[in-house]
Amino acid sequence: MKTRPRAAVRRQTLARRTSASRLRSRPLSGKGTTRKLRQKRSRGKERQLGLDLRSYWRAGRLAGKSSTMDADLVNQHARAAWQAYAADQPGLEQWEDAMQAGKVFMQGYAQSSGRSPDIVPLALRHTAAAVVCACNEERTLGQVLIQLKRLPLRDIVVVLNGTTDNSLERVLQQPGITLVYEPDRAGHDVGRALGVKMTDAETVLFVDGDMVVPAEELAPFLFAVDRGQDVALNNLTSLLPPFAKQDEVSRIKAYLNHTLGRRELGSNSMTAVPHAVSRRMIETVKPASLAVPPKAQMLAIQHGLRVSAPSQVDVIRSNRLRPGNTGSNNEVARLILGDHLEALAVWLNSGGNAAQSSVLSRAEVAYRRNAR
Repeated sequence: MKTRPRAAVRRQTLARRTSASRLRSRPLSGKGTTRKLRQKRSRGKERQLGLDLRSYWRAGRLAGKSSTMDADLVNQHARAAWQAYAADQPGLEQWEDAMQAGKVFMQGYAQSSGRSPDIVPLALRHTAAAVVCACNEERTLGQVLIQLKRLPLRDIVVVLNGTTDNSLERVLQQPGITLVYEPDRAGHDVGRALGVKMTDAETVLFVDGDMVVPAEELAPFLFAVDRGQDVALNNLTSLLPPFAKQDEVSRIKAYLNHTLGRRELGSNSMTAVPHAVSRRMIETVKPASLAVPPKAQMLAIQHGLRVSAPSQVDVIRSNRLRPGNTGSNNEVARLILGDHLEALAVWLNSGGNAAQSSVLSRAEVAYRRNAR
């Protein structure tokens, strides 16, 4: 009887072990395995967020069981349930965490209620409102209001400033809207000053009636102010070309921020929507200043309020083209330039910021010049 060499037996045994190891390492097919992988990934996301998302799902499922069958009241019920539950939950200070928890809550709510609420699960600690400025926006105004109603807003104020189309009829068709109707044109951006007087909410969001922005993209501005910012600007920095190729409007916006000691804000300005402000900001700079957005921004920075640019909405490509805002040296561009010059004039006449405008001695000036 022939026997195999020990080396051959050893190699065969090793090959079997290696083959068995490979089989064990292969992913198994089937629904059960797929479910386990999803659960594992979900737990990984929970560890990254620092949240127990399962508790939010269970809470949403419990809330959904008491949901009304009236479709018109589902959004209202789901929003109130999420607001009440989130109010007692820690760990919702960051935007990503808060939105992830809200989405999971709504998933549980939808599963038990059989209805999917059409809202943004934004948990705010303070009251919020929106001011919509519009002139001849009958084509888009209705959709703008629909998106705003998906947010937890106590007031929606629409300022119709010199409109001549059917915008008024579009607003009157929407229930729960506070209307400010000015038949004659009161001036560009004056609607902001008028609208903010119609609400006492702690956070006020500003949008235009000609630009339909999804509620999900508006929510970060409300959240930033609700969590402590006084001015939350639209961050357009990455959408602009290098400074040498920018137009005069972008340059003067950056120049104003640089002069105010806030170079990191770049060309971000209250001239652009959407943006949100706090009640403290409104009371500090006074509502009338909002008619000149760069001036209001300057006053906010001058008084040491918190100004940031937390999120981006591309309003450059979606901006409605009109005869007055196209072409070189157009009417709107001249207006914006004038507003920024007014803000700079007020800053200089008031002495600016004492910490930045301290007078240097001749020796200090010479030292800084020679140190270059």
